[in-house]
Amino acid sequence: MKRRNFISKSLLYTSSAALFPTILKGITPEQTKVRLGFIGVGLRGRNHLEMALYRPDVEIVAICDIDPQAIQISQKMIRDKGRKEAAAYQKGDHDFENLVKREDIDGVIIATPWEWHVPMALASMKEGKYTGVEVSATVTLKESWDLVNMYEKTGAHCMILENVCYRRDVMAVLNMVRQGMFGTLTHLQCGYQHDLREVKFNDGVRPYGGGVEFGKKGFSEAKWRTQHSVDRNGDIYPTHGLGPVAEMLNINRGNQFLYLTSMASPALGLHKYVVDKGGKDHPNANVKFKLGDVVTTLIKCANGETIMISHDTNSPRPYSLGFRVQGTNGLWMDDNKSIYLEGVSPKAHSWEPFKPYQEKYDHPLWKAHAQDAENAGHGGIDYFVLRAFIESIKNKVAPPIDVYDAAAWSAISPLSEESIAKGSAPVKIPDFTRGKWKTNQPIFALHDNY
Repeated sequence: MKRRNFISKSLLYTSSAALFPTILKGITPEQTKVRLGFIGVGLRGRNHLEMALYRPDVEIVAICDIDPQAIQISQKMIRDKGRKEAAAYQKGDHDFENLVKREDIDGVIIATPWEWHVPMALASMKEGKYTGVEVSATVTLKESWDLVNMYEKTGAHCMILENVCYRRDVMAVLNMVRQGMFGTLTHLQCGYQHDLREVKFNDGVRPYGGGVEFGKKGFSEAKWRTQHSVDRNGDIYPTHGLGPVAEMLNINRGNQFLYLTSMASPALGLHKYVVDKGGKDHPNANVKFKLGDVVTTLIKCANGETIMISHDTNSPRPYSLGFRVQGTNGLWMDDNKSIYLEGVSPKAHSWEPFKPYQEKYDHPLWKAHAQDAENAGHGGIDYFVLRAFIESIKNKVAPPIDVYDAAAWSAISPLSEESIAKGSAPVKIPDFTRGKWKTNQPIFALHDNY
């Protein structure tokens, strides 16, 4: 991350997004400096803070966290970059309400436990702040509607900070989809297949592993994230996979999710981990985990396509988002980094490496900014998602991943829970755009701006 130039272009967004309303305070059309506040500066929040500190066009105005150590570490990060310390808000769970009322903040980034995302986002949007929310944006169906309703009432934009939409291979495939290389898309697969057992349990001191504690005795994400595996059975983390394929299918912009059905395998993995690592007499060996080890969800789209999403976080396995993009001309697979295109691939019925295609169809965003993104978080994608948020503020436009995306992608969680609870019955997915999807035009990554 050293010696990188983060000076960004300030070009006006030329898509229909420029027509979206906004009441963002204190921003001029030619704004060159964006003033940010951060709610939640734990491990993930500090990732965003670090990215922001490398940008000369960003001022860190305020930070908020109930953990004094998180505040201290963040202030040191700010000082080490030669910046003035940020105003700190740490007086209880609701001190964020004071941060969002500041007149000298243009945008707010929220990286807190999931159940706080919507209350914090609504407070920020109500004050006219441009709001960036970590994934998943919402937990309940009502929360998805709350975000949409607040945007439509105030015009204050909300962006779900889904960084995987900017993964280099994913964006190359998006470029190929838009050029018709796969023909007409018919079926897509995606998911979140990630062994999180050492995230869900730790020793109360380290963020990853070393013990089988969670909740009050856990540290970092184990304090709150594991409880969702106790209480819920559904795809509780869908957006890393679903976001990118939703963009390929133009969901909310010419296409729409219609309904889903979900089913879950037995919930065995987390109990086994506790017993293996902590012993059968450990108190957590008596916890009844509700989340199935593998949750599979199928979605039907308005234009006929099907999507399969896998959630698999309780078992030993290599990391994979399981992407598969299939059309009438062929398909791309993530796990084996391969592609097959009928009439293009050299041998019928045989895979070929995707690398040459990624180089040929590399998205303009990556071509323009790969050097800036070098060594940034998660293979560079953290650079792009924060850049999109900041550039949208500077240019007073809707973000390329907007509030309707945040609502629809996140709503898969409660709807999958409902389907499983009803014996895998089909469940209708609401139209959060209220019909506007039929005329909305795509805005995500149409050029090298954001």
